[in-house]
Amino acid sequence: MKIKIPLQLIELEAGNFHLIVTGTFPDGTIGYWAVDTGASKTIFDKNLTSLYSVSPGAEEEIHSAGIGEKPVETSLGILSAFNLGKFKNGKMKVALLDLSHINQLYKKATDLEICGLIGGDFLNRHKAVIDYKRRIMVLRSV
Repeated sequence: MKIKIPLQLIELEAGNFHLIVTGTFPDGTIGYWAVDTGASKTIFDKNLTSLYSVSPGAEEEIHSAGIGEKPVETSLGILSAFNLGKFKNGKMKVALLDLSHINQLYKKATDLEICGLIGGDFLNRHKAVIDYKRRIMVLRSV
């Protein structure tokens, strides 16, 4: 089944845009996600401890490649189920990372705080199609 999810287009700096999708967690927490087609793995803010658990056997940190030359140390977590609009997503493995630096950038342009980055693992699994003109993302439930 195809589900259309509304997107917000946020201009962080002149000519630099991010797509944002609003999500909700079972406890009623609202989370704003940046859609990041360049991220291979979905990332979640490790500061939001009530919304994830540490993945069993993943106490060791893993290294993620960022745009910089140094690897970024992350750990793995199991994110609580969440919704993106009418799209229901079950628990999923995510990379946990401190997103404070990203949220500092967002505070300069918007009142939103990002809870995570929707990455290629999620986008590919759900055969995502992004329509910039209509500002929607179409996902398929699996």
